[in-house]
Amino acid sequence: METAKKKNEVWEWAKAILIAFSIAALIRFFLFTPIVVDGESMMPTLNNGDRMVVNKIGYDIGTPERFEIIVFHAPEQKNYIKRIIGLPGDHIAYEDDQLYINGEAVPEPYLDQYKAEITEGTLTENFTLEELTQLSEIPEGYFFVMGDNRRYSKDSRAIGLVPEDEIIGTTSLIFWPLEDISIVK
Repeated sequence: METAKKKNEVWEWAKAILIAFSIAALIRFFLFTPIVVDGESMMPTLNNGDRMVVNKIGYDIGTPERFEIIVFHAPEQKNYIKRIIGLPGDHIAYEDDQLYINGEAVPEPYLDQYKAEITEGTLTENFTLEELTQLSEIPEGYFFVMGDNRRYSKDSRAIGLVPEDEIIGTTSLIFWPLEDISIVK
């Protein structure tokens, strides 16, 4: 009798552990997944080695928004973390460190700290969407992305527009290192 009770208890524990691992795998695969920031292209907003949570379901119920930080599959078989600058239908240009969307100046407050630290030149060199892509506006289903560290970011200026189906999700929660736990915008 005692042996049967112990076997039953072991079986119950095994089922509970199996269910827990299954739920964790489903959450990681379909809902949220961790990612490590690799490089300095998003500094000062994100630092090399920051660990973040990627929300994979956000775009199943919504659409990407300007200035969100996203994770996407890059052409080099790597995942990149960048900020959405241009949406479908937008014309993008930079002149004298100022972003222009559809001809109107748009502030980028997340760059203020970085711009204040620059002693020579500009953070973002001048360009137009036409110069980079030969397009007058971003086509439907594509996005123009840039890293916050504009001088050292491999982004849409180099890799081109990002197709919506390559976007893994949005990220804004830094969970490691502990002293940097925060939500970034």
